[in-house]
Amino acid sequence: MACTSCASDKAGTLNDPKWRRALWIALAINGGMFAVEIVAGITGGSKALQADALDFFGDAANYAISLGVAGMAIAWRARAAMLKGATLALLGFYVLLAAGWGAFHGTVPHAEVMGVVGVAALVANGLVAVMLYRFRTGDANMRSVWICSRNDAIGNIAVVLAAAGVFGTGTAWPDLIVAGLMATLGLWGGFQIIGQARTELRSIGKRHDRSATMSLHPNR
Repeated sequence: MACTSCASDKAGTLNDPKWRRALWIALAINGGMFAVEIVAGITGGSKALQADALDFFGDAANYAISLGVAGMAIAWRARAAMLKGATLALLGFYVLLAAGWGAFHGTVPHAEVMGVVGVAALVANGLVAVMLYRFRTGDANMRSVWICSRNDAIGNIAVVLAAAGVFGTGTAWPDLIVAGLMATLGLWGGFQIIGQARTELRSIGKRHDRSATMSLHPNR
């Protein structure tokens, strides 16, 4: 819930050069890994890698939005968080559909490609998650950035495990199962972000209502 005593409500926190620098680095890492993973996922036939690539793309866009609203009022930051939460949820739905399609029409992915790219993505997202850890308790917009980086690191571990599963079983099922789990994680994270943003917007609305009442009845 937003309040004037929260660190996330202070302009100094939002305009902190460390916060903005962390977002720029995260944006560059996510943009680069999206390009790597989408190519590797398509050529390697891995739905899990493609799902992770889409997540990288969504996060890169989200970091760009966060940089754009960092100095704005908390209402605009909460609205931006709503947009990011909705994007994350939509990506989750897409991945579920892709995994379902792959269960009937897909081929066995290349485990070696999945493993190498998955480890590289894990290292990249681990760095981002550590860099953003200090901002995990901020407002909905700042928290959404932490949730995205946390989800990515967990997803990368799952991709590496899926690669081992594909290599060991010779089937696509480990890849499809992980893609489905990543989709579920994306949906859950998206709903978390939307929920906190709605709470902040309701809190702002109540404060405005109280202010309007006090201005109409100054002697109360």
